[in-house]
Amino acid sequence: ARQRNYHWEKSLHPEQKESGAGNMKIIPVLLLLAPLALPARADKDYFSVGSAGSPETKSRFAMLDDVRILATGLLQLGHGLKDFVQKTKGQMNDIFQKLYIFDRSFYELSLQTSEIKEEEEQLRQTTARLQINNEEMKNLSQEMNLKIEDLIQNKIQLQEQVWGLEDKVTKLAIIQPSMQETKEISSLKAFVEQQDSVIKQLLKVVEEQHVQLGRQHNQITELEDKLNHIELQELLENSFMGEQQEAETIPSAVHRPTAGTYKAGGAAADCTALYHTGVQASGVYTIQPNGSEAFSVYCEMKFGTSWTVIQKRVDGSLDFNQTWDAYTNGFGDLNEEFWLGLKKIYSITQQGNYILRIELQDWRENRRHIEYTFSLGGPGTNYTLQLSRMSGSIPSALPERTELRFCTAQRHRDTASSFSCPQSYLG
Repeated sequence: ARQRNYHWEKSLHPEQKESGAGNMKIIPVLLLLAPLALPARADKDYFSVGSAGSPETKSRFAMLDDVRILATGLLQLGHGLKDFVQKTKGQMNDIFQKLYIFDRSFYELSLQTSEIKEEEEQLRQTTARLQINNEEMKNLSQEMNLKIEDLIQNKIQLQEQVWGLEDKVTKLAIIQPSMQETKEISSLKAFVEQQDSVIKQLLKVVEEQHVQLGRQHNQITELEDKLNHIELQELLENSFMGEQQEAETIPSAVHRPTAGTYKAGGAAADCTALYHTGVQASGVYTIQPNGSEAFSVYCEMKFGTSWTVIQKRVDGSLDFNQTWDAYTNGFGDLNEEFWLGLKKIYSITQQGNYILRIELQDWRENRRHIEYTFSLGGPGTNYTLQLSRMSGSIPSALPERTELRFCTAQRHRDTASSFSCPQSYLG
């Protein structure tokens, strides 16, 4: 019995050895076919007389079998190479798609950043113009005030003269005046009336200038607020870009709880999350903070985001001298005057970092505001509040970095002093 050994050797290209598992190059493969082994034994071959063929014929059939085996091996190797090429192409297509999506997202983010920078530059130019106009209006107002003071002095002098004339008229009531004195009295009276009308006109102009100055100041304040929020938004975008770069180099995910997460299939966590879903009209909406029941709040959309209103007073129609339970659960109408409630405020602020904004407006539409970073304690601490000023036009509105416990007239903190703020100021 003859023995034939078939030996396959595969030699790798040097580039294949150096490249890693993630290299996308097509690796050339060199197949070497070893020569067929000689028969193990070279003994004599015995053929019977009635053999079908000669030894040469059998040797040819054996070589054909070897060729068939070799062709089958080459065919299987070709199929393997084809599958490898197809898989490599698929992986390269996936990588190209991901690169395309990343480039597109980066391009859109660059466009948004450039638009924000252009809006910020326009706002700064508008603010500069308004400040120049404000300075001019202040100078005009000072000039008008000087003129008014002069007119007031003239009016006082004229009133003294009129009083003297009244005394003279009283004396002349007994003694009939002459025609010349009567003419003098009439001319003086006409002059006084003319001066009085001039003074009234000047006072009216000054009032109009004061109203215009107030409007200019309100516009400047709103523009400053817009600039502050645009800068805050840029900082958030820059931090977002930094986190993306860190995510590319560090194979771990970092979760930072921020205000305004949105629950899939449920209500928004606060007004900010509601704004990011596309709702951009102020009004009453239903939210559901984490770990809390759903409730209604008033969302005010402005400055490119949304604010959850926790207190609103307009005309004093609602009495804010309420009990502890009322302040805990909330009271009033969300479309009018109201207090949201300590429980609801606490459930919102436990979701992340928030900003407290206080806005004041007087009867002449003069507006002031102030913003704080803050922390709010739970019911066990009587909802202790700590504040840290950020910006605003109200100086020293509330004590900063001090633990302020919430209290009402029926329930206030125990101190050595008998003074109670809720009892003294009715609320």
